[in-house]
Amino acid sequence: MTLRRLLSLAVLAPALAGAQATRLRVPFTLDTLPNGLTLIVHEDHSVPVVTTNMWFHVGSGDEKVGRTGFAHLFEHLMFMGSENAPYPQFDRLLEAAGADNNGSTTEDRTNYYEQGPSSSLKLMLWLEADRMGWLLPTMDKPKVDLQRDVVKNERRQSYENQPYGMVADVLPKLMYPAAHPYSWPVIGSMVDLSAASVDDVKDFFRKYYAPNNATLVVAGDVKADEVRAIVRQYFSDIPRGPAIERPAPATFTVRDTAVTLEDRVQLARLYLNWHTVKSTDADAPALQVASYVLAGARTSRLTQALVYNGEVATTVQAYNDGKRLDGDFTIVATARPGKALDTLQTVIDENLQRLASDGPTARELAQARNAIEASFLRGIQTVSGKADQLNEYYYQTGNPDGFQDDLDKLRGVTAADIQRVVRQYLQAPRVMVSVVPQGKQALAATQKKVTQ
Repeated sequence: MTLRRLLSLAVLAPALAGAQATRLRVPFTLDTLPNGLTLIVHEDHSVPVVTTNMWFHVGSGDEKVGRTGFAHLFEHLMFMGSENAPYPQFDRLLEAAGADNNGSTTEDRTNYYEQGPSSSLKLMLWLEADRMGWLLPTMDKPKVDLQRDVVKNERRQSYENQPYGMVADVLPKLMYPAAHPYSWPVIGSMVDLSAASVDDVKDFFRKYYAPNNATLVVAGDVKADEVRAIVRQYFSDIPRGPAIERPAPATFTVRDTAVTLEDRVQLARLYLNWHTVKSTDADAPALQVASYVLAGARTSRLTQALVYNGEVATTVQAYNDGKRLDGDFTIVATARPGKALDTLQTVIDENLQRLASDGPTARELAQARNAIEASFLRGIQTVSGKADQLNEYYYQTGNPDGFQDDLDKLRGVTAADIQRVVRQYLQAPRVMVSVVPQGKQALAATQKKVTQ
């Protein structure tokens, strides 16, 4: 669950009171084909639309040192045509049917989805099956080189030439040990992308883009029996891939670290980062609520202290990023012109200390829980939102319908929980990154001892 914006408590309270009276269920059927493909179907006949949501259980965290960027590269290659749907037929056929599609990559998974009128279901599934089973014969050096260059250009735009973009490149290696799956950025490195051969790319596909490493969710105006029949027809001939072993990363602790980066920016920016927990950990909901109390709304503590009352920052954000294996918590504050980041750091640390000592007020806690819950419910109002969440729950816990469990955990967060997680995680050693305008190192923050 991620916060998008705050709705007023006056608007939220009646709706949430009713929501708590009825348990939230998203009915589904779950099947596994002989080749290992998992199929989840959710019927929603309210509107004649359908979405297909394919998760391959591979992300940048499955790559190896020296061979990074493959998962994201495949997000591009999967749209370059397959044996029976050569480029650019994938997009053209879907557009002609009134449907659209896209994909995304994280540290843990790569997803591909199509959405459109329910009449386009067979086309969607046929296209997904063709690129799962018959993409490899069409993959050649010109395609790989073309998409490699596209990814490199994306890297330049998002990391190297984007203001403050260099932080996303250096922070993973500061937060995680060298061998940890999260110690490099999702997009990979320029050196690794350049070194990747066609054979390297094909081997990656053979290992991870197999039916036994994928989960397909079909949601919308469909009938489960009909979906199962179509999926068996299109996907059954695709062979199972090799078994995949994912050893758990070694435990580690973060050491207090301070790094200063000069960038072509006008305003200095401070990043404070702590090691926390994976998304399914019992402390994840409390950390999410704590992030809202700190910086989720105009009335939140750091927003008031830094932006409105103190007038030393232009913006501040806080978020807990729980992933499948691990997690981290970040506070980002952008200084007003000429303001040193030491000043921002002091204000942040003072507020963390007060929150750890006194906890949130009853109003702060209710506001945070209600706003996060409202955001979560808005995210699953569409069949596409439910489909992606069903896939995420299944991959994380093995139970696709984790909706009510998440709400129960959120509603169960107490003021004491907030105090405890702030003390345990946000008053621990951290990685601090100062981004300052070129030639203005004096604006950088210096690491200070945080009292507990």
